[in-house]
Amino acid sequence: MSTTAQLDVRRNRRSLVAGTVGNFVEWYEFGAYGFFATVIAANFFSTDSTSDAESLIKTYASFALAFFFRPIGAAVFGRLGDRIGRRPTLIIVLLLMAGSTTLIGVLPTYATVGAAAPWLLTMVRALQGLSAGGEFGGAVSIMTEFAPKTKRGLYGAWQSFTVALGLLTGAGLAAILATTLSKDALNDWGWRVPFLLALPLGLVALWLRLRLDETPNFNRVKEEPGLPEDRADKAEVAKAIVLGIGRLMGWSAAGYTFLVVMPSYLQATLHATFQQALVATVLANLGFAISIMPAGWLSDRIGRRPVMATGAALVVVLAFPLMNLLQDKGSSNAAKGIAVFVAGLVVGLMAGPGPAMLAEMFPTRVRYTGLGLAYSLSNAVFSGSAGLIITELIKRTGNVDIPAYYVAVTSTVSVIALLTLRGDDHRQELRD
Repeated sequence: MSTTAQLDVRRNRRSLVAGTVGNFVEWYEFGAYGFFATVIAANFFSTDSTSDAESLIKTYASFALAFFFRPIGAAVFGRLGDRIGRRPTLIIVLLLMAGSTTLIGVLPTYATVGAAAPWLLTMVRALQGLSAGGEFGGAVSIMTEFAPKTKRGLYGAWQSFTVALGLLTGAGLAAILATTLSKDALNDWGWRVPFLLALPLGLVALWLRLRLDETPNFNRVKEEPGLPEDRADKAEVAKAIVLGIGRLMGWSAAGYTFLVVMPSYLQATLHATFQQALVATVLANLGFAISIMPAGWLSDRIGRRPVMATGAALVVVLAFPLMNLLQDKGSSNAAKGIAVFVAGLVVGLMAGPGPAMLAEMFPTRVRYTGLGLAYSLSNAVFSGSAGLIITELIKRTGNVDIPAYYVAVTSTVSVIALLTLRGDDHRQELRD
């Protein structure tokens, strides 16, 4: 291998690590918040006059609010990233993310400051939402713009893989704390530990991003003379964002329902213990992690459409059998474990090729903004609201099959939207 080729390989590897490390921190925290939702509800939203269900709904409302700040972050930081570059923007985003996450670990609870506690938590969650909105577009742009044409699916899959790693780390740490600490200790201070760990994780991520190069695509477009700043047609970009939301809808809804909301659903609705719910979530996230990279690799060979559409269709087919198995008191723990593992596996079929699919929908001049908005809007509506929608509808209707209806309907829409993909998009160069 020539010296130039070796330098390119090292640069590409640095781009993968620097692009994914911030994503890991982000999803580690979002996972930790979801896994500790019942504990956070008791500390920040529970009063003598509120029931456990009402406190949990308020906690998920705060959870959803952060997601609705994501599109704002995607627009603001995306525009910045498309103007000044991916590298400096991702450094700013990382500092905001690590700082706001660490703040959660030191916030006073309702017992200390009363009604100010939920407001403080909600404001910090809004800051997290802004940073998270700016993270995805930049990270995916970095990874796919450095990637060889024949490996964009594999490179982009690392983004989704670090989602799984972040969620698994959050779930694993939650399980360890729940096992080793007493219930009182966990509710008193143990829940703070995962958020405080964001500080050292953020410092490591910052060091890696400071060593990152700017992407060749951005440098090439920036240096082209005589091109209008907004060459990309705004109507076409808006159309691509709407279409991207449809293609991601099933991934967003099923991913958060199976991988994050599951613990609270199992506890509040099916009366599982905290430890049992976390074990089920770890298994689901393991299935998710295992299938992501093979799905990204396969999409480089046969295309994004068949892999992602198969994943969305399988969610539709398996949603009700999965819920019925979990609800069946006669089912063994092993059977239930296999069921949630398979659920995660299927979601990974959509998550693996998803980042590359989005990157291929937008030209370089608006890629950071376009794919960031498509992803963040889809997540705001169908991920961030998943816990709130499911918990509220179960409370109102008493129907424990609500999660199955939710993921089946959204994944059906995604199947239709994914069928509009061209079969050879994965073989084309990224557009400038």
